[in-house]
Amino acid sequence: MSKISSGNKILLGHGSGTALMQELIKDLFLPKIGNPILNKLSDSAILKAEKKKIAFTTDSYVVSPLFFKGGDIGKLAVCGTVNDLVVLGAVPKFMSLAIIIEEGLDLKILERITKSIADCAREQRILIVAADTKVVEKGACDKIFINTSGIGEVLKNRNLTTERIRPGDRIIITGKIAEHGLSILSGRKNRELDFQIKSDCRALSDLIIPLLEKTNSIKFMRDPTRGGLAATLNEISQSSNKGILIEEAAVPLSAKAKFACELLGIDPLNLANEGKAVLVVQKKYSEKIVRELNKHGAGRSACIIGKILDNSERKVLLHTVVGGLRIVAMPRQESLPRIC
Repeated sequence: MSKISSGNKILLGHGSGTALMQELIKDLFLPKIGNPILNKLSDSAILKAEKKKIAFTTDSYVVSPLFFKGGDIGKLAVCGTVNDLVVLGAVPKFMSLAIIIEEGLDLKILERITKSIADCAREQRILIVAADTKVVEKGACDKIFINTSGIGEVLKNRNLTTERIRPGDRIIITGKIAEHGLSILSGRKNRELDFQIKSDCRALSDLIIPLLEKTNSIKFMRDPTRGGLAATLNEISQSSNKGILIEEAAVPLSAKAKFACELLGIDPLNLANEGKAVLVVQKKYSEKIVRELNKHGAGRSACIIGKILDNSERKVLLHTVVGGLRIVAMPRQESLPRIC
């Protein structure tokens, strides 16, 4: 029986990338609008266009606050679109932009956000080819919401899928975790709780695409946004039918982020990231790939954090710094809503 019934109400957690959202998608959306492409539940769809393959993605951005250390909703929208294409092995080419504006918004805010979108799109060489603007009554949305779609050209002979994952493959993260979630939290609390942590919001194309052009040993990638590293690892485990073992001591976390998470009682594995990627890589080439990532400013902290296990339990295990093992569960709800 479906876990979604007419008597239930939508919660913030249903849009958080966690277990509640998975239930909503699998119990309500897929039975009604599912198809072989959509059912893969990837961030982008791989489609054939004559002799080429393209990746197509769509996303919406409702972050609060609109401006935060390291970025704003405009930069986030472009980077998020680019990253969803890049982790499928696609070079970003085109995007659409739809903006929903609340009546009464200061025009200077809209101008600032638009400039951020333009600057980031130009830097990433992605062309905005379709756009739409709507204005709704005051109170009908929170200042400004943005929806994008993106199209990218998939690199030849690159097939990034969980079907390629095998026991012994190594898991790499391209940098320190939890920074975006903590930056958003600090922005909401203003001076009451300012950890001076900058969001990692950035596009990954210049870090990842050159690497993909050099090697075919990367089997799968995903950017750990909503639900953080914990949600991403559980998605990989479920989709590949493999267990995962992560070393807590290996997961990169800044001293500031560690302090903030301990103070707030938040698991950093559950916090969102907006400029990191998780890679599943053939063991033989994993250290070489880390060295390549380390050469780039955005990959300076890249490291191997775990491996794929030789079992089908589909559990993510964490080897703790004190020597024990604990299960890293799929987060039930996002600990901090509206982070992207």
